[in-house]
Amino acid sequence: MSQPPRIACFLSTSGHSGVDRLARHLLPALVGRGYRVDLLKVRAHGPYLERCDPAPCIVDLGTAHTLLALPAVVRYLRRERPVVMLSDKDRVNRLALAARALAGTPTRLILRSGITISVDLASRGGLDRWVQRRSMGWLYRFADRVLVPSLGAADDMAAYTGLERARIQAVPSPVVPARLFDEPLPVPDHPWFAPGQPPLILSVGELCGRKDFATLIRAFARLRARRPARLMILGEGRHRERLLALAASLGVGEDVALPGFVPQPYAYMAHAALFTFSSRWEGLPFVPVEALAVGTPVVSTDCPSGPREILDDGRYGPLVPVGDEAALAVAMSATLDDPLPRALLQQAARRFEIEAATSAYLDAMGLPAWA
Repeated sequence: MSQPPRIACFLSTSGHSGVDRLARHLLPALVGRGYRVDLLKVRAHGPYLERCDPAPCIVDLGTAHTLLALPAVVRYLRRERPVVMLSDKDRVNRLALAARALAGTPTRLILRSGITISVDLASRGGLDRWVQRRSMGWLYRFADRVLVPSLGAADDMAAYTGLERARIQAVPSPVVPARLFDEPLPVPDHPWFAPGQPPLILSVGELCGRKDFATLIRAFARLRARRPARLMILGEGRHRERLLALAASLGVGEDVALPGFVPQPYAYMAHAALFTFSSRWEGLPFVPVEALAVGTPVVSTDCPSGPREILDDGRYGPLVPVGDEAALAVAMSATLDDPLPRALLQQAARRFEIEAATSAYLDAMGLPAWA
C-alpha cells in the first residue's frame, strides 16, 4: 500500500507571530487530512507545535540559526523527497530556494509572504530593503507558487518587486476554528464585563507603532467625551507605558485597560460591544476575522492590506482612513448605536474557517483535499 504524500513545512519564527498562529491551525489540519507533515525546526525558534493534536512530525535541523540550516534542509530533501515544501518569510524563503536547487529534487516549492511588502519595507534600512525587494523580484520566480493572504498583498508584491502577478496567489488564512461560530464562550473574569457596565470596545495586537493604538486611544477619548464607554487593548509591546501615558493625558486613563497578552482572546471578543482595528499596514490581520466569527461588530482602518477584503468594501463594518482619529470615533459611535446582525457578521468570516482555508491551501499546493 502506497504511503500518503509528504508535505514539508520549513518555518523559523519568534513563537508568537502571525506565522505561528497560521502554523498552529494549518499543519494539524493537514495531518488530519491524511498527509504526512514534517515541520523542519530550527532550535530555539517557533512554531511550537509539539502539543498539537494531531501534531506534525518535528524534524530537528540541528542548528539554532536559520542561515546555518541549509545543509540539513538539503539532506532532508534528498532523504525524504517530500512532494511539496512550504516556507514563510523572506529569509527562510531564500534558504528554501537554495536548498531545493542544491538537493536537485522535484519537490514543489511554495513560498509564502504574510505582509504588504512595500509598506513593511518602507521603514527598513536601505540595504535590507534592496535585498528583500530584489530577492522577491528575481529569486521567487524559481518557486512553483508564491502565496499571500490577500489580493491587496498580491497586487502590491507584483507592483513593488516586479514578480509576475500570475505567480502570486491570494489564499485565505486558516484563522477560525469551526466551533467559534456556535460555541457559547464564558464571560471573562474582569469587572468591565459585569452586567450593567458601559459598552466595552476591544482591540488586540502587539503594542507597537504598526498597530497605531495611539490613534485608537485618541479616537476613544473623542467618543468618551460624548458617551460612556471603555476601551481594552490585549497585547504586550514596547509602547505600553507610552499608551498608558497618552490615555492619562487625554483624561481617559480610568477607562482604558491594557491587561496584557491573552493567548486565545475569543471570549473577550464575544462579550465586547465592538472590536476596533487601527493598524497602519498588514498582510491580512487575524483578529478582525476572529471578532466577526463570534458575532462582534468590527470597525477598521482601511490599511493595506486585508481589512477591505475582510469587510467586503464596508459591507460588514465601517472602514476609515489610517490615522484619522475623528473618522474612527464617528464610526465607533455609529456602530455602537446600530450594530449589524450577528449572523451577517459571521458570514464574513466563513471562508477563513480552518478547514475551508486548509482546502484552499491544498489546492494552491496542487494536492487533493484529502490524501
